[in-house]
Amino acid sequence: MRPAPDSDDLDVTGFRSAVFDPARGKPEDITGPCGKKADKRFDVYRNNVVQSLVNVLVDQFPATARITGDTFFRAMAREFVRAHPPSSPLLFLYGRGFPHFVAAFEPARALPYLADVARIERAWLTAYHAADIAPLAPAALGAIPPDRLAEAVFTPHPATALIRSTFAVFDIYDANRNAATVGSMETRRPQAVLITRPGLDVAVTALPDGDDAFFAALIDGRTLGEAAEAGMQASDGFDINTAIGGLLQTGAFTTVIAR
Repeated sequence: MRPAPDSDDLDVTGFRSAVFDPARGKPEDITGPCGKKADKRFDVYRNNVVQSLVNVLVDQFPATARITGDTFFRAMAREFVRAHPPSSPLLFLYGRGFPHFVAAFEPARALPYLADVARIERAWLTAYHAADIAPLAPAALGAIPPDRLAEAVFTPHPATALIRSTFAVFDIYDANRNAATVGSMETRRPQAVLITRPGLDVAVTALPDGDDAFFAALIDGRTLGEAAEAGMQASDGFDINTAIGGLLQTGAFTTVIAR
C-alpha cells in the first residue's frame, strides 16, 4: 500500500490546483476508503474549502457586501477565491488583494466606489492586527525648537492608512456599516479617509479638504513644512493648526525628529 502523500506531494500532484479550479478533476492519488472512488467526496471538500474562504471575505468586507447584496458579493468572492488561493494559514491575512480584484471585476463597474469601500475595510482589518505601539505624544512635538519645526519628519504608526477617493467613500462606508436603512446620498464628491488605531479601537476618520494632502506628505516621509505646503496647495481652507491637532489626536504617527 502506498504511503499517504505529505502536503508538498499533494501540491505536486495537483491537489491544491484541483481544489480551486472546478474545471479540473480529482487528482488520481485521492481515493476513498478501501481504494474506492472519491469524486463526490472531493467535490464536497472542494466546495467546503471555497465556501469557508468566501465566508472569511463576507466577514472582512461587511459594508462592501451590503452594498452589492449577499448573492452578488458571494459570487464575486468565489471568483476571487478561485483565482487567489491562500498563501498563508493566517486567515486575517487573506483578502489583501480583494479590493484590487473588485476594482477590475467587470460586473461591479456600475459601482465605481465599491473598490474604495473595500480598501477602507481591508485597512481597518490591517489596523486592528497592527503592532501595539504608543502614538506620538504631544510633548515630543513640543520638544522641537520652533525654528526647526518645519523640518520635522514623522514615523507613521503601523496601523495608519490613508484612502483617497473621487467618491464620498467615507459616507458610503459609514452608512453601510450598520443595519439602518441607507438613504440617498451624493456619491460623486471626493473624500479622504484616515484609518488609525490610537488605542485598542480602530478609528476611521473623514479628513477635511487639504488634510489628506497634508497627511499623505507626512506618511511619505516629507517634512512638516512640505506637508503644510501640500495642504495649502490642495485647499484654500486648509488650516495648519487644525491639521497638527488632528495629527496628534488621531495617533497616526509614533515618533518625530527634526532633521
